[in-house]
Amino acid sequence: MTTRGLVLGAGGVLGAAWSIGALEALRQYDGWDPRGAEVLVGTSAGSVLASFLGCDTSLQVLLDHQRGIVSAEMPHIRYDPDRDSGGGLPPLPRLGIGSARGVLSTALQPWKVTPMGALAAVLPQGRGSLEPVGALVDTVCPRGAWAAHPQTWVVAMDYDNGRRVAFGRDGAPHAALREAVMASCAIPAWYTPIRIGSRRYVDGGACSPTSLDLVASLHLDEVVVVSPMTSFEYDSPETVAGRLERRLRRRLTKRLLAEARKVEAAGTKVTLLGPGAEDLATIGTNLMDPRRRRQVLETSLRTSLAALRRSTLAASA
Repeated sequence: MTTRGLVLGAGGVLGAAWSIGALEALRQYDGWDPRGAEVLVGTSAGSVLASFLGCDTSLQVLLDHQRGIVSAEMPHIRYDPDRDSGGGLPPLPRLGIGSARGVLSTALQPWKVTPMGALAAVLPQGRGSLEPVGALVDTVCPRGAWAAHPQTWVVAMDYDNGRRVAFGRDGAPHAALREAVMASCAIPAWYTPIRIGSRRYVDGGACSPTSLDLVASLHLDEVVVVSPMTSFEYDSPETVAGRLERRLRRRLTKRLLAEARKVEAAGTKVTLLGPGAEDLATIGTNLMDPRRRRQVLETSLRTSLAALRRSTLAASA
């Protein structure tokens, strides 16, 4: 029996929409239901999707929700992705350095903290609330509980030492699913850090856009990576903001490819899906801008399916 894992990367409001489109394209391509994955790894926006799949929610529910359709399977979802994320711009952050302990930890052991993790410690604390995301997770998982799928991992970063934590994984601190997802989504300088136990946590994307390397030790036959913050083909934006975003995207893609090589070295096939040039033109530069959400979803449905078909043709050539 083939064992298959699913890694769902960070990407904000638009990244979530793109990822749902990519998952549906994958289902159309080979009939795979992502709920059947041996392990579900989610970071930031990907953690929300992983939590739903880990609680046995169908992909159709996620599609209906993005399209504004009240799902017969889950009519009680009240989360509005255009409003409840807080909008396309953050509230003014608090004054001062966000995590003095995080800055000290970086200074003492810089090799243990990613550049994004170091930046997260320096940036001021955000004021945005992730309670609507917690309430969204409550619709599929009782408060205080974890996902029904035992291998649902939610990645966040310890705000005070820059270390990556995969909640739900053996040896990780105990957390309820809603707490872990809120922590994983807590973008530095945008949302308030989430306290779990005695520690504070922020967005796991500060450590890695996907944390793909966490599955290397599982020796799966295949892992599918849906990563809205990395790309393998690019557009040519004319704005300075667009060019800076694409430069960051290239750096994140290099990290993802390095993690993929590590997983492949352990004998696991890695299938990577990321936005292409047309997707990037649709997404723009602000992954938190909800105005493009439905267009991003519909574009991803088409472009992701085309990418999967091209990869099959290339493999058989």
